[in-house]
Order: sequence, then structure tokens, then C-alpha cells
Amino acid sequence: MCVFSVKMANKGPSYGLSREVQSKIDKKYDPELEDRLVQWIIAQCGDSIGKPQPGKQGFQQWLKDGCILCELINSLCKDSKLVKKIQSSTMAFKQMEQISQFLGAAERYGVTKSDMFQTVDLWEGKDLAAVQMTLMSLGSMAVTKDDGCYRGDPSWFHKKSQENRRDFTEEQLKEGQTVIGLQMGTNKGASQAGMTGYGRPRQIFNNQ
Repeated sequence: MCVFSVKMANKGPSYGLSREVQSKIDKKYDPELEDRLVQWIIAQCGDSIGKPQPGKQGFQQWLKDGCILCELINSLCKDSKLVKKIQSSTMAFKQMEQISQFLGAAERYGVTKSDMFQTVDLWEGKDLAAVQMTLMSLGSMAVTKDDGCYRGDPSWFHKKSQENRRDFTEEQLKEGQTVIGLQMGTNKGASQAGMTGYGRPRQIFNNQ
């Protein structure tokens, strides 16, 4: 069981442009999504991890030391655990190191870098919407893998689209290069009969 620190990061108030930017980021945070993610993490890791206080601040404090995140990613692995050592600590650098271990493990699991939050997004609470996005991507990947490790309601996440890869032999590729697609049309049987030079009047014959 992980014990998480309830100390807040020592940050001063934001002023000017930084305050405006932070306000826009905060508006992206989804309270309804928070509830779904909490349900999933508890279903995945067990009741022993406890439950956060409702709201963005409670969600941050629940995950801030990285322990629950590491337990989450390990629960999605059948045999070899992606995070070898999970150790609770009240020391800031240890907590951030634990978060970094989760992020590295999530990338190895299949979450793309573009869906990954930064350590400070969680630890300093800079962008908890990005944390939600990473967890959503992780949940989608777990549902898509369908390897028996996912726990909870599968409808909580969308399955990721699967790559439909087709492998062709070198001979097939060469054959394809010699074929002219019918959609390009054909000039077979075409002639210049009946055509006149550019700018000349068209000749009209009366056969009567």
C-alpha cells in the first residue's frame, strides 16, 4: 500500500500572462473524467490504494508521489513488471523519480509520447488535464490489448484503431508497377480524325 504525501508544492500565485495561461489549462480538466479514472484505477489496483478527495487538488495529491501510477502500470502486465521497485517517499525528488518511472513504463506499454504528460504537470499541478489524457490513453491501450489484465468496465475507454498491415513480395510489387490503372483512362483506338488545328473554324459538311 502506498502512503502519499499531502504537502503541496511551494508555489507562489501566478500573475499576468502565466496566470491567464494556467487558467486556460485548468479549464481543460474534466471532473466527470476524473470520476471514471478513479473508478478504473481502484478497480485495477484494489481498494487498498484508498480513494482521493473529490476535485482536482485531491486527484493530484492521490497520484502525486507516483506510487499508485506505478502500481497501475504493473497491474496491466501479466509476468514481468515494468516498474521493478515501488517505494513511497516524502522527498520531492524521489516522488518525481517515481512519476518518471511510470512515464517510461507507460511508453514501453504503448502510450505515444504525444499523449504523455510531463512530471511537473502532475507533481506541481501544472496541467492535470494532460495527466487525464495520459491515463485515458493508457486505459484505451489496455482495453485494445485485451490480454486479460484489464479490470473494470471496458466501455470506460475506446479501443484504439488497429494497424491493417499487408506485406507484399518483391515480385508482387514489381507486377504492380507495370499495371496502368484503369482509372487513369486509355488512349487505345484514339486518333486525330475530325480534329482541326487550333484557332481554325470547325468545318461543317452538309451531306444532303
